[in-house]
Amino acid sequence: MDTIEMETTRREVLGKEVRFLRRQGVTPVNLFGHGLESISLQCDTAKLTQTLSKAGQTRLINLKIGSEKKRHSVVIRGVQREPLRGGLLHVDFLEVSMTERVKMDVPLVITGEAPIFKSKDYMMTQELNTLAVECLPADIPENLELDISSLAEPEQVLRVKDIKVGEDVTVHDDAETVVIRIMHLQAAKIEEAEVEGEVTEAAEAGEGGSADE
Repeated sequence: MDTIEMETTRREVLGKEVRFLRRQGVTPVNLFGHGLESISLQCDTAKLTQTLSKAGQTRLINLKIGSEKKRHSVVIRGVQREPLRGGLLHVDFLEVSMTERVKMDVPLVITGEAPIFKSKDYMMTQELNTLAVECLPADIPENLELDISSLAEPEQVLRVKDIKVGEDVTVHDDAETVVIRIMHLQAAKIEEAEVEGEVTEAAEAGEGGSADE
C-alpha cells in the first residue's frame, strides 16, 4: 500500500481568527500524541480533502511540517465540518510510534450474499458499523470484512466473534455483541412503530412537564 504524504506548515493564527484562513482555502489542523505537545498547523484545504479521502479512518499518513526534516507518522483522530455544507473546519492528527500498539475504530464491510434474501420477506439490520481494535500502527486494517453467506434462517445473527482479524490484532468489543440480525419485514415494521410510539410519548411527557413548570 502506497504511503500517504501530507505537507503542512506551522500556524500562528489562533482562536476565532482562523476563519480568515478558511476563506483563503486553508484549514487549521492540530498534531498531538506520543509525548508531543499539541502543535498548531495549517494545510491547503483542497490537498487536505484529498488526503482525508485516501486515508479514510485508519491509514497511516506521513506528515511533513514546512522545511523541517522530521516526518511524523500520524492517523486522523477527529474531523470537524460545517453542519450544513459539510466544509472542513478543523482536523486533529494523532502521532503514533511504530513500535507501540494503538487503539482504533475500524470500519466494517459486509461481503457475500445471504441465502435468506431469496425470499423478499426478510431484511438485515446492521447494529455495529465499526470495531474497536488494538494493534501496531503497521498492522491497522483499512477495514474488516464480515461475510453474510451463512445467513439462511430467520432471526439468525452474526456477532463480533464471527469477524476474522489478524493474529496481531486485539478486539476490544464484546465477542457476543450482535453485528448483523435477520428480521422478518413485518416484525421490523412493528418494532419501528413501537419505537416511534415511545419517542412520541416521551416528547409529550416532556412538553407536559414544561407546561407545569
